[in-house]
Amino acid sequence: MTTATEFRLTDAERALLPTPEEVAHYREHGWYLSRKLFGEEELDTLQAATELYYAGHRDRELSVRPPRLADWQPAHGPVQRHNDYVHHQSDAIGAVLGKPLIGAVAALLAGAEEIRIFQSTLIYKPPVPGEPSNRVPWHFDKHYWQTSTSEAMLTAFIPFHDCGEENGTITMVDGSHRWRELPSGEDSTRHFADRDKAELDAILDANAAFNGQQVHKVPMLIPRGHMSFHHCRTYHGSGPNLASHPRRAVSLHLQDGANEYRRHEGPDGSPVVYNHDVLVRRTADGRPDYADPAVCPTIWRGAL
Repeated sequence: MTTATEFRLTDAERALLPTPEEVAHYREHGWYLSRKLFGEEELDTLQAATELYYAGHRDRELSVRPPRLADWQPAHGPVQRHNDYVHHQSDAIGAVLGKPLIGAVAALLAGAEEIRIFQSTLIYKPPVPGEPSNRVPWHFDKHYWQTSTSEAMLTAFIPFHDCGEENGTITMVDGSHRWRELPSGEDSTRHFADRDKAELDAILDANAAFNGQQVHKVPMLIPRGHMSFHHCRTYHGSGPNLASHPRRAVSLHLQDGANEYRRHEGPDGSPVVYNHDVLVRRTADGRPDYADPAVCPTIWRGAL
């Protein structure tokens, strides 16, 4: 990963940053489609590194296995694959995902001077239209990050190829990051993979009605080398892969430099636990350190 003293952009990279008008659009709509941030060679390197990862290569193993780790193995079969912490386990994947340009784009969108990786998930959606796991129900990421103090966290979705509706691209619910939540956390979408799709559809509709809004779905049509970004409270999901080839991508979760751990209790009064909480080092007062450079490296720091 890049060190703090190396966060520099070339003039050509600066030309790829979002304009003030595009930042304003992100703040209003909750999503942003980037310019071409990756070259062909970088994407080829990323795909080759993920093939090695699927074959079992690891530069380092996780020191502890978190309780809800996404960790697809060949024995799981042709379901949608999810593998967490790939930036930490593979140096080659981490080098591509740690590109400062990604951090600089995220910093402008979030209004922050520092961006750290929070988590990364390698995704492989097989070309099996009827596979139930290929459908990702409506949810938003902040429901997973209730132990984070930040309200500005965001996710970059990085496909390895052209990504559109046919192969089940990520789809945003426009402006949903500005909605108020239903009382008593009734619209929590945590652990969506274990939930009934109809239940999560109903939660989205109820949340929209509570805010007096319509559900406006925007499929992200992402050319190879580009990526989408979305706010941590933007509802999103994806449909089946109807193409003849797999949909391959990384979901790169990003945190601003001010983000810290906070204790958060669920509806039953028990503490909410995120996977990081057993992996990262501890702060001086004993809390999980979401700035642990081994797990949550900084990929941008500085004014833009």
